[in-house]
Parts: sequence; C-alpha cells; structure tokens
Amino acid sequence: MEVINNKHIVEYSLTNHYTKLIMTTVLPSNIQEKIVEAAEERFRYYGYRKTTMVEIAADVGMSAANLYRYFSNKEDIGAACVERCFLRMEEVLREVIVRKDISAEEKLLAFILNKLDYIYNETINNPKINELTEMFISERAELLNKKKQVIQSLIAEILAEGNRNGEFAIKDLLNTSESFASATVAFGFPLFMFLYPKDKFQQMAKDVVALLVTGLKTR
Repeated sequence: MEVINNKHIVEYSLTNHYTKLIMTTVLPSNIQEKIVEAAEERFRYYGYRKTTMVEIAADVGMSAANLYRYFSNKEDIGAACVERCFLRMEEVLREVIVRKDISAEEKLLAFILNKLDYIYNETINNPKINELTEMFISERAELLNKKKQVIQSLIAEILAEGNRNGEFAIKDLLNTSESFASATVAFGFPLFMFLYPKDKFQQMAKDVVALLVTGLKTR
C-alpha cells in the first residue's frame, strides 16, 4: 500500500508540476513572444552585453519606451530567453518519455544521451546563447531550480514506468530520481562539454547509466 500511495503521489506531483510550469513560463502575449524571439536572435549573434533595449525595440518595430510596457528591463528579457532555451530542451527530452517502442531502461539511456547531445550542440554551435544561460542561472537561482525540477520530474516518470512494467523495484521514486539526476548532471553541464570529444562523452554516459540501472532493477 505504501508503494502504491507513493506512485500516486509522484504521478499527482508531476501533473501538478507541469501545470504550474506552463502557467509560469508561457508568455502572456504575442507581442512579448515576438520581443523575446527578436532578442534571442540578437543575443545569438551579438551577445547579451552588446545588445541594447533600443536595438531590440527596433527589431520588433516599436519604440524603446513602448518596449518597457512589456518588460521592465533587459534582464527580464534575458531570463525569458533562457526559459525558452530550457523549454526547447524539455521538448526534446519529452520525446523520449512518450516513446512506446523502448523499455524504461532504454529510455533512461536515451534521455541522458539526448540531453548530452542537445547541450553539446548548443554549447558548440551557439556560444553566446550558452554564455547568456550560464550568466542567468548563476544570477537567478529560480531558473536553475526550475530546470533541475523538470529534469528530475521527467526521470521520475521513466522510473515510475519501470516500476509499473516490472523492470525496476523502486520504493522512493522522488529521491531516486533526484539521485539519478545528480549522478548524471555532468552530461548536461555546458562547461564539461569542452573536456572530452563527443563520442568519448557519450560512451562515459552509457557506462554511468548502465551502472545506475543495475541498482534499479528487480532482483
């Protein structure tokens, strides 16, 4: 009974989490959306620090004074851009969650490899956006905490599936998902992307996931 209750609590908390996440990250108007899109493109090419509110306003065809009606400052626009980046990564990872053709064990590996691939490509191909992300998650703890919660929630969904189909025997899904996320955090950390060639990093991820999954399996 305790395990069943725990499963229901996790499933409820995941649903509740995503409802709250959507409510707090979806931009309230098309105009704000256009502003953030324009700002992200400018940040991508010129960098955050070299971009001004006047330039962002010009890109969306409005005055700087009008821009301040939608965002109080450039920092808020930068934070919105970072959230958009996190949401794009979440969409990539959620594609793994909904797959029906692979086991929960295979989903855990695909999840980590997809996260690694996404972060690696963003770090190498979009260095200025990566700099923006690194700057804001160090200055705004809520952004980093939200990202961690999303990752842990998605991992918890995979673990719960593994419990349901008999692959895993996990009593505490929430703590286990947090531990799994912590053990694999290096494979989604931009600064680590420069330490190894991509293929070596992928093999390291496979080895770590294989080791972790051994402890999750039913005996």
